[in-house]
Amino acid sequence: MKAAWMGVVAASALLMVGTAQANADLAKASGCMNCHTVDKKLVGPALKDIAAKYKDDAGAQAKLEEKVKKGSTGVWGPIAMPPNSNVSDANIKTLVSFILSLK
Repeated sequence: MKAAWMGVVAASALLMVGTAQANADLAKASGCMNCHTVDKKLVGPALKDIAAKYKDDAGAQAKLEEKVKKGSTGVWGPIAMPPNSNVSDANIKTLVSFILSLK
């Protein structure tokens, strides 16, 4: 029984790592990583900083989806984030979920 449980835990861990990598790949393919990195400010804020800012905001998912889709100005400084009309709504939802999952 213990061996079976350990197998489930190991498989879950691999799935989470695979999902995280797939989401990071989606962020790169969508152009997010041209201005953002996971853990440090580039042109835009670090994705982890975004997650930290919105961690207690129950409406964060919807707010950030809107910002990613339509762009925003003045939230993190003077440089505007352009709209991302080339990214599907489903991918935006996945990207924002990924960002909010970062610690």
